[in-house]
Amino acid sequence: MNNSTSLPGKVYLIGAGPGAQDLMTLRGARLLAQADVVLHDALVTEEMLELCPQAQKILVGKRCGQLSTAQAFINKQLVDNARKHAVVVRLKGGDPMLFGRADEELRALEEAGIAVEVVPGITTALAAAAATQQPLTKRGVSRSVAFFTSSTAPGEPEQTRIPDCDTLVQYMGGREAIATARRLLAQGRRADTAVVVIENCSRPEQRIARLTLGALAHGLGDTHGPVLVMLGDAMAARTHQSIEETAAILARHA
Repeated sequence: MNNSTSLPGKVYLIGAGPGAQDLMTLRGARLLAQADVVLHDALVTEEMLELCPQAQKILVGKRCGQLSTAQAFINKQLVDNARKHAVVVRLKGGDPMLFGRADEELRALEEAGIAVEVVPGITTALAAAAATQQPLTKRGVSRSVAFFTSSTAPGEPEQTRIPDCDTLVQYMGGREAIATARRLLAQGRRADTAVVVIENCSRPEQRIARLTLGALAHGLGDTHGPVLVMLGDAMAARTHQSIEETAAILARHA
Protein backbone atom coordinates (compact mmCIF):
# COMPACT_ATOMS: atom_id res chain seq x y z
CA MET A 1 0.00 0.00 0.00
CA ASN A 2 1.15 3.55 -0.68
CA ASN A 3 2.18 5.72 2.23
CA SER A 4 -0.61 8.30 2.29
CA THR A 5 0.82 10.34 5.17
CA SER A 6 3.60 12.91 4.99
CA LEU A 7 5.79 10.66 7.14
CA PRO A 8 8.15 8.16 5.52
CA GLY A 9 7.54 4.46 5.90
CA LYS A 10 9.70 1.98 7.76
CA VAL A 11 12.46 -0.22 6.38
CA TYR A 12 13.12 -3.72 7.67
CA LEU A 13 16.48 -5.38 7.04
CA ILE A 14 15.50 -9.04 7.13
CA GLY A 15 17.72 -12.10 7.07
CA ALA A 16 16.44 -14.73 4.64
CA GLY A 17 18.66 -17.44 6.11
CA PRO A 18 20.66 -19.85 3.93
CA GLY A 19 17.96 -20.45 1.32
CA ALA A 20 15.28 -22.90 2.45
CA GLN A 21 11.95 -21.15 2.98
CA ASP A 22 11.22 -22.88 6.29
CA LEU A 23 14.48 -21.60 7.78
CA MET A 24 13.13 -18.02 7.64
CA THR A 25 12.08 -16.72 11.07
CA LEU A 26 8.36 -16.33 11.78
CA ARG A 27 8.86 -12.59 12.27
CA GLY A 28 10.60 -12.26 8.94
CA ALA A 29 7.85 -14.20 7.16
CA ARG A 30 5.12 -12.08 8.77
CA LEU A 31 6.79 -8.84 7.70
CA LEU A 32 7.31 -10.14 4.16
CA ALA A 33 3.57 -10.82 3.96
CA GLN A 34 2.95 -7.14 4.86
CA ALA A 35 5.59 -5.59 2.60
CA ASP A 36 4.76 -3.12 -0.15
CA VAL A 37 8.21 -3.39 -1.70
CA VAL A 38 10.95 -6.01 -1.30
CA LEU A 39 14.51 -5.27 -2.42
CA HIS A 40 16.25 -8.63 -2.46
CA ASP A 41 19.70 -10.12 -3.00
CA ALA A 42 20.61 -12.41 -5.90
CA LEU A 43 20.97 -15.33 -3.47
CA VAL A 44 17.38 -15.04 -2.19
CA THR A 45 15.47 -18.01 -3.61
CA GLU A 46 12.23 -17.89 -5.60
CA GLU A 47 10.75 -20.08 -2.88
CA MET A 48 11.46 -17.33 -0.34
CA LEU A 49 9.84 -14.68 -2.54
CA GLU A 50 6.64 -16.73 -2.54
CA LEU A 51 6.13 -15.38 0.98
CA CYS A 52 5.45 -11.89 -0.40
CA PRO A 53 3.20 -12.30 -3.50
CA GLN A 54 1.59 -8.89 -2.89
CA ALA A 55 4.86 -6.93 -2.91
CA GLN A 56 6.72 -5.21 -5.71
CA LYS A 57 10.03 -7.07 -5.99
CA ILE A 58 13.27 -5.34 -6.93
CA LEU A 59 16.44 -7.36 -7.56
CA VAL A 60 19.47 -5.56 -6.15
CA GLY A 61 21.81 -8.52 -6.23
CA LYS A 62 25.53 -8.26 -5.56
CA ARG A 63 27.46 -11.34 -6.71
CA CYS A 64 31.21 -11.65 -6.48
CA GLY A 65 32.88 -11.48 -9.89
CA GLN A 66 29.66 -10.55 -11.70
CA LEU A 67 27.92 -7.36 -12.75
CA SER A 68 26.05 -6.16 -9.66
CA THR A 69 24.06 -3.28 -8.28
CA ALA A 70 26.14 -0.47 -6.79
CA GLN A 71 25.68 -0.04 -3.05
CA ALA A 72 24.98 3.70 -3.41
CA PHE A 73 22.12 2.89 -5.79
CA ILE A 74 20.69 0.33 -3.33
CA ASN A 75 20.83 2.93 -0.56
CA LYS A 76 18.96 5.43 -2.74
CA GLN A 77 16.35 2.83 -3.66
CA LEU A 78 15.71 2.12 0.01
CA VAL A 79 15.30 5.80 0.86
CA ASP A 80 13.13 6.58 -2.18
CA ASN A 81 10.82 3.61 -1.60
CA ALA A 82 10.45 4.38 2.11
CA ARG A 83 9.19 7.85 1.12
CA LYS A 84 6.49 6.26 -1.05
CA HIS A 85 5.48 3.13 0.87
CA ALA A 86 4.67 2.19 4.45
CA VAL A 87 6.55 -1.13 4.65
CA VAL A 88 9.81 -1.64 2.75
CA VAL A 89 11.83 -4.84 3.17
CA ARG A 90 15.51 -5.25 2.35
CA LEU A 91 15.81 -9.04 2.13
CA LYS A 92 19.34 -10.39 2.53
CA GLY A 93 20.69 -13.92 2.39
CA GLY A 94 21.83 -15.28 5.75
CA ASP A 95 21.86 -12.64 8.50
CA PRO A 96 21.83 -8.92 7.66
CA MET A 97 24.52 -8.09 10.20
CA LEU A 98 27.14 -10.54 8.95
CA PHE A 99 28.79 -9.78 5.58
CA GLY A 100 25.53 -8.14 4.53
CA ARG A 101 26.65 -4.51 4.02
CA ALA A 102 24.14 -3.53 6.69
CA ASP A 103 26.34 -0.71 7.97
CA GLU A 104 26.10 1.26 4.72
CA GLU A 105 22.33 0.80 4.50
CA LEU A 106 21.69 1.63 8.15
CA ARG A 107 23.72 4.82 7.87
CA ALA A 108 21.93 5.91 4.68
CA LEU A 109 18.50 5.37 6.25
CA GLU A 110 19.44 7.04 9.52
CA GLU A 111 20.81 10.08 7.69
CA ALA A 112 17.53 10.32 5.74
CA GLY A 113 15.49 10.18 8.95
CA ILE A 114 13.82 6.88 8.07
CA ALA A 115 12.93 4.34 10.75
CA VAL A 116 14.70 1.02 10.35
CA GLU A 117 14.56 -2.32 12.14
CA VAL A 118 16.77 -5.38 11.76
CA VAL A 119 15.28 -8.89 11.79
CA PRO A 120 17.99 -11.53 12.21
CA GLY A 121 18.32 -14.63 10.06
CA ILE A 122 20.17 -17.92 10.32
CA THR A 123 23.68 -17.29 9.05
CA THR A 124 25.03 -19.90 6.64
CA ALA A 125 27.79 -21.12 8.98
CA LEU A 126 25.23 -22.33 11.52
CA ALA A 127 23.01 -23.83 8.83
CA ALA A 128 26.04 -25.60 7.35
CA ALA A 129 27.05 -26.99 10.74
CA ALA A 130 23.52 -28.37 11.09
CA ALA A 131 23.36 -29.73 7.53
CA THR A 132 26.67 -31.57 7.92
CA GLN A 133 26.01 -32.49 11.57
CA GLN A 134 29.44 -31.07 12.26
CA PRO A 135 29.65 -28.91 15.41
CA LEU A 136 31.88 -25.86 15.05
CA THR A 137 33.10 -26.30 18.62
CA LYS A 138 34.10 -29.50 20.37
CA ARG A 139 35.25 -30.01 23.93
CA GLY A 140 39.00 -30.53 24.10
CA VAL A 141 39.39 -29.75 20.38
CA SER A 142 37.89 -26.39 19.45
CA ARG A 143 37.07 -23.53 21.80
CA SER A 144 37.11 -20.68 19.29
CA VAL A 145 35.45 -20.00 15.93
CA ALA A 146 36.08 -17.23 13.39
CA PHE A 147 33.86 -16.23 10.48
CA PHE A 148 35.78 -14.40 7.76
CA THR A 149 35.80 -13.52 4.07
CA SER A 150 38.48 -12.39 1.66
CA SER A 151 36.01 -10.21 -0.24
CA THR A 152 36.55 -6.48 0.09
CA ALA A 153 34.93 -3.23 -0.98
CA PRO A 154 35.81 -1.94 -4.46
CA GLY A 155 39.23 -0.30 -4.52
CA GLU A 156 40.36 -1.87 -1.24
CA PRO A 157 43.26 -4.36 -1.09
CA GLU A 158 42.49 -8.05 -0.66
CA GLN A 159 42.21 -9.22 2.94
CA THR A 160 45.11 -11.61 3.45
CA ARG A 161 45.11 -11.84 7.24
CA ILE A 162 43.54 -15.08 8.46
CA PRO A 163 42.09 -15.21 12.00
CA ASP A 164 43.92 -17.34 14.57
CA CYS A 165 41.14 -19.65 15.76
CA ASP A 166 40.56 -23.37 16.25
CA THR A 167 37.75 -23.51 13.67
CA LEU A 168 37.73 -21.24 10.63
CA VAL A 169 34.65 -20.60 8.50
CA GLN A 170 35.23 -18.82 5.21
CA TYR A 171 32.22 -17.20 3.60
CA MET A 172 32.13 -16.68 -0.17
CA GLY A 173 34.79 -19.36 -0.35
CA GLY A 174 35.13 -20.57 -3.93
CA ARG A 175 38.48 -19.60 -5.45
CA GLU A 176 39.44 -17.61 -2.33
CA ALA A 177 39.44 -20.81 -0.25
CA ILE A 178 42.34 -22.21 -2.29
CA ALA A 179 44.50 -19.17 -1.52
CA THR A 180 43.46 -19.42 2.14
CA ALA A 181 44.51 -23.08 2.29
CA ARG A 182 47.92 -22.25 0.82
CA ARG A 183 48.47 -19.45 3.32
CA LEU A 184 47.49 -21.70 6.24
CA LEU A 185 49.89 -24.41 5.08
CA ALA A 186 52.65 -21.79 4.79
CA GLN A 187 51.85 -20.69 8.34
CA GLY A 188 52.29 -24.23 9.66
CA ARG A 189 48.79 -25.72 9.71
CA ARG A 190 48.88 -29.47 9.16
CA ALA A 191 48.10 -30.70 5.65
CA ASP A 192 45.75 -33.34 7.11
CA THR A 193 43.58 -30.70 8.86
CA ALA A 194 39.94 -31.60 8.18
CA VAL A 195 37.93 -29.43 5.79
CA VAL A 196 34.19 -29.49 5.02
CA VAL A 197 32.90 -27.61 1.98
CA ILE A 198 29.19 -27.00 1.49
CA GLU A 199 27.67 -25.57 -1.67
CA ASN A 200 24.07 -24.28 -1.88
CA CYS A 201 23.48 -24.92 1.81
CA SER A 202 19.89 -25.97 2.68
CA ARG A 203 18.76 -25.95 -0.95
CA PRO A 204 17.70 -28.95 -3.06
CA GLU A 205 21.00 -28.80 -4.96
CA GLN A 206 23.08 -28.79 -1.75
CA ARG A 207 26.46 -30.56 -2.04
CA ILE A 208 28.84 -31.49 0.78
CA ALA A 209 32.49 -32.43 0.28
CA ARG A 210 35.01 -33.61 2.87
CA LEU A 211 38.71 -33.20 2.20
CA THR A 212 41.95 -32.09 3.82
CA LEU A 213 43.67 -28.73 3.89
CA GLY A 214 46.38 -30.13 1.63
CA ALA A 215 43.80 -31.23 -0.94
CA LEU A 216 41.97 -27.90 -0.77
CA ALA A 217 45.19 -26.10 -1.70
CA HIS A 218 45.02 -27.85 -5.07
CA GLY A 219 41.46 -26.79 -5.91
CA LEU A 220 37.75 -27.29 -5.29
CA GLY A 221 36.56 -28.41 -8.70
CA ASP A 222 33.49 -26.92 -10.35
CA THR A 223 31.05 -25.04 -8.12
CA HIS A 224 27.80 -23.44 -9.25
CA GLY A 225 26.43 -21.75 -6.14
CA PRO A 226 27.43 -20.05 -2.90
CA VAL A 227 30.25 -21.94 -1.19
CA LEU A 228 31.13 -22.02 2.50
CA VAL A 229 34.32 -23.65 3.77
CA MET A 230 34.75 -24.90 7.35
CA LEU A 231 38.15 -26.12 8.49
CA GLY A 232 39.82 -27.27 11.68
CA ASP A 233 40.15 -30.42 13.76
CA ALA A 234 36.51 -30.11 14.87
CA MET A 235 35.55 -30.88 11.26
CA ALA A 236 36.95 -34.43 11.40
CA ALA A 237 34.23 -36.88 10.45
CA ARG A 238 33.03 -39.38 13.01
CA THR A 239 33.46 -43.03 11.94
CA HIS A 240 29.77 -43.82 11.51
CA GLN A 241 29.25 -40.44 9.85
CA SER A 242 31.79 -41.28 7.14
CA ILE A 243 30.09 -44.63 6.48
CA GLU A 244 26.62 -43.05 6.28
CA GLU A 245 27.80 -40.28 3.96
CA THR A 246 29.51 -42.76 1.63
CA ALA A 247 26.31 -44.85 1.49
CA ALA A 248 24.28 -41.74 0.70
CA ILE A 249 26.62 -40.75 -2.13
CA LEU A 250 26.48 -44.27 -3.63
CA ALA A 251 22.67 -44.23 -3.38
CA ARG A 252 22.47 -40.90 -5.26
CA HIS A 253 24.56 -42.36 -8.12
CA ALA A 254 22.84 -45.74 -8.27
